[in-house]
Amino acid sequence: MQRTGLRALAGATILSLGLGAFTALPASADPRHTEKTPTASGTGGAVASVDPEASAAGLEILRQGGNAVDAAVATAAALGVTEPYSAGVGGGGYFMYYDASTGKVSTIDGRETAPATTPHDAFIDPATGKPYNFTPELVTSGAAVGVPGTVATWDKALKNWGSQSFKQVLKPATQVASRGFVVDETFHEQTQDNKERFAAFSSTRELFLPDGDAPQVGTIFKNPELADTYRLLAKEGPKAFYQGDLASEISQTVQAPPKVEDTDLPVPAGFVTTDDLVAYEVAEQKPTTVNYRGLDVYGMAPSSSGGTTIGESLNILSQFDLAGMEPTDALHHYFEATALAYADRGKYVGDPAFVDVPTTTLTNKLFGAERACEIDPQKASAKPVAPGDVANFDGKCPASTAQPAEEQDTENISTTHLSVVDRWGNAVSYTLTIEQTGGSGMVVPGRGFLLNNELTDFSTVYDPADPNRIEPGKRPRSSMSPTIVLQDGKPVLAVGSPGGSTIITTVLQTLLNRYDLGMSISEAIAAPRASQRNTAAVTAEPEFITKYGSALEAFGHKLTPAGDSFTPQAEIGAVEAVEIHADGTLTAAAEPVRRGGGSAMVLKPNK
Repeated sequence: MQRTGLRALAGATILSLGLGAFTALPASADPRHTEKTPTASGTGGAVASVDPEASAAGLEILRQGGNAVDAAVATAAALGVTEPYSAGVGGGGYFMYYDASTGKVSTIDGRETAPATTPHDAFIDPATGKPYNFTPELVTSGAAVGVPGTVATWDKALKNWGSQSFKQVLKPATQVASRGFVVDETFHEQTQDNKERFAAFSSTRELFLPDGDAPQVGTIFKNPELADTYRLLAKEGPKAFYQGDLASEISQTVQAPPKVEDTDLPVPAGFVTTDDLVAYEVAEQKPTTVNYRGLDVYGMAPSSSGGTTIGESLNILSQFDLAGMEPTDALHHYFEATALAYADRGKYVGDPAFVDVPTTTLTNKLFGAERACEIDPQKASAKPVAPGDVANFDGKCPASTAQPAEEQDTENISTTHLSVVDRWGNAVSYTLTIEQTGGSGMVVPGRGFLLNNELTDFSTVYDPADPNRIEPGKRPRSSMSPTIVLQDGKPVLAVGSPGGSTIITTVLQTLLNRYDLGMSISEAIAAPRASQRNTAAVTAEPEFITKYGSALEAFGHKLTPAGDSFTPQAEIGAVEAVEIHADGTLTAAAEPVRRGGGSAMVLKPNK
């Protein structure tokens, strides 16, 4: 699916769609942002996201004197309007911030949590005693809905580091929801692909399927109900989401999904209560950090597995001179390193409030050096590989006796990322999601936003030995990997991506392209991708297979094209980044093609 940014159609009439309403609007008076530019350079501040309306919202806040945190929240809120199937207030995410005044990197874990009454057999069909089919039963259900963390994340970020109010930062997104945005091919196709799921709920059908079909490309889609929700948050603050009428309506939607009578989907009910919403809290914790070739790479600590898995991979790869290798040799080492790191991810990483996660060990240079011993420079190892021994390591090559475990990959692509840098040098890297495209498929009636199905990131079958087993109050393991890179204590890159469990490899490959293989940040993002997650085959984009497939198969790697039932497009990830140069200039870099291309903007462009 290509996300083609449509230009304003001069002199034409554009239909306005939203809740079944049609109105005419002259395109010449259209204030909407539709132009996508993948790379922009300049000064004064920069924003990179997948959508021009969202990037423009963040840039407007920077123009008004807001800082990177203010702009990041504004951008995220706008993405909730224009990318409602990827993110929104019904989901969660991970927020990373570099403070130029202190030189400190801080994080907010705004991951959704399992409700307090979630049973261990939440994913077992009581009628059969067997796990629900992942699709369509589990993904389209209340049982998969976690307690949303996005609004609490925005609140905490603004209170900790922002300079503007909720009311100020939500204003651009409220305007976009009210006046509408131009429907592009991706929005149309994603709606069409979810038609059966969306049609199963009266509230979702009314909002996203006016007259029973997906909004057409080139029309204007309005979401006045979401605009009203944003106005409520602007007026009353986050408590309006986690308490009162809205909280009751969220709980009611989960426990008694608004199914229509003619749907064939079973739609199991879920467990979120008003008490769960009142009790929700974000987690503030130290980021992970590793030093890679003189760069300090900061990542997200568990419950995300992004920081540990990228960090371990970098520590493994630091044992080799990738820059001095042929590209296929470097890619072979990249595949082998990520297989090892994913083995450790599966064995050890979960929510640290419930699992003793050896984060320090997984990001330890000696542990990485010991894991690097497993790599044969000439030959691919048999996959899956075994996890390492976190209790005994000294950086020397051991004899492995551990048993391998196949990587479980249930995460998909419907996530989004944004990166922001302001005029003072503060930087934000923020990844947020509602999980699958369209989340649970359930719109909270009258509120204009979809609820997540994030609990599908837990292992489907409960196993007491599994660090990612489902438990009440627990955060499911995530692969979201917001990353900030420092050099000599100063930020040089804010980067991240959507893509489910391929997020980790996408961010890692971008770093390797930029710092080992000599590409510019725009070239690093555009380069074809492949992802080895400790599985028998490497998932790869067609362009990657064409360019490197035969050479890598000679090492023993098996490559298979990307794409599945949720992501039929053969794409991996959608990187959004801002690079900070030594002279203070900024390069905002977004995808040139994937997901139809992203939107990079700077406050004062270079002439």
